[in-house]
Amino acid sequence: MIAACGLGGATLAAPAGARPLSLREILTHPWGEAQQHASPPPVARYTPDKGEAFVLDRSTGTPLLRFEDSQEIWVLQPQPGPRGDIIYKNDLGEPVLRYTRLGGVTLFTDDRPDGEAAAFTGEAGALKPAQILSPSQLLQRLAQASARSSHTAQRLVVFEAPDVTGQTAYLFADAAMVTADAVTSVGRHGDGRHTLAKLAKVLLVPGRQANASYSDGVLQVIIEARQGVAGRPSSRRIAFVLLGGQ
Repeated sequence: MIAACGLGGATLAAPAGARPLSLREILTHPWGEAQQHASPPPVARYTPDKGEAFVLDRSTGTPLLRFEDSQEIWVLQPQPGPRGDIIYKNDLGEPVLRYTRLGGVTLFTDDRPDGEAAAFTGEAGALKPAQILSPSQLLQRLAQASARSSHTAQRLVVFEAPDVTGQTAYLFADAAMVTADAVTSVGRHGDGRHTLAKLAKVLLVPGRQANASYSDGVLQVIIEARQGVAGRPSSRRIAFVLLGGQ
């Protein structure tokens, strides 16, 4: 009877495309733990207990994440954690996700720094920046980023991208929108208004490593186009630099 129940449970626990659970796993793990052991697909949608759902893309060597209420794609760096867990961090070294060896996911946010569980809710499409196919589309994105940033700063903030090619236009457009997100974030910060009162220009330039710097009212965002979306800094890093971080 135990074996029969275990085999029946294995049929229910393994979703389509997942590795079937062995009888040994069924008998040695709690039911919920056995369910988690069936690995989610490489690109999957998760929903936290509270907060916005997100997509985690592990289909390439660079893990990516995007929240459903935002267009920004976050580039994550996996690092080994305790008990075989994987900790995914952003480009400031802050933990964003914890992924357990049993498939459990914990999301860390400013509102919930201790983390909250996120449940797998289905497969999703691979994360890619919107493709920009013409100079006019790039100029339109730069104008949109300028308008958003100017509204937040309550002064004109010009966006310029002087060294762009047809192959890198999509990435510079993506970096412009991410920078506008960073400016908006700084505007909500206690000292943000004072910082933004001096911001006059955003300069998007190619370089050897994704980074950002701020001096004399000019925010320079450095993009390493050969790395794709991983070659531009996140809005978190850009906001950090605007607020005086290095």
